[in-house]
Amino acid sequence: MTLHLLSVEVVELIHDEVLNLGELTGRALDKSLEGALARVDNRLAYGMVNDVFDLAAAYCVAVATGHCFNDGNKRTAHQCLDVVLDINGAEYVWNAEEAGNIVIQIAQGLIDEDELAHWLRNAPYEER
Repeated sequence: MTLHLLSVEVVELIHDEVLNLGELTGRALDKSLEGALARVDNRLAYGMVNDVFDLAAAYCVAVATGHCFNDGNKRTAHQCLDVVLDINGAEYVWNAEEAGNIVIQIAQGLIDEDELAHWLRNAPYEER
């Protein structure tokens, strides 16, 4: 199975798109987006990504907990999750409140990659 990945540049573009007018742009000076996304590469290298749900969860958790941007980290994390699912053939119709609560719990460290992937596998989606 070939999975499509996100680059640092694509994650930055996603971040720029989720920001609202007046919110802080750019990266946090003391955080590394490359380092956060290396967590995804690590999971891939060690065989911890078995499907698109594992991959999407890895990106979401890496971005949400990496706090690499000045603003919009959780929205960027959710959008990365959605983009990874979409480019790998799984289209979701999100319940905004439920998805928002999940991403908040991820940012708080209450949900990890495996729990998120399990939730994704059980959420309604359409395969393309």
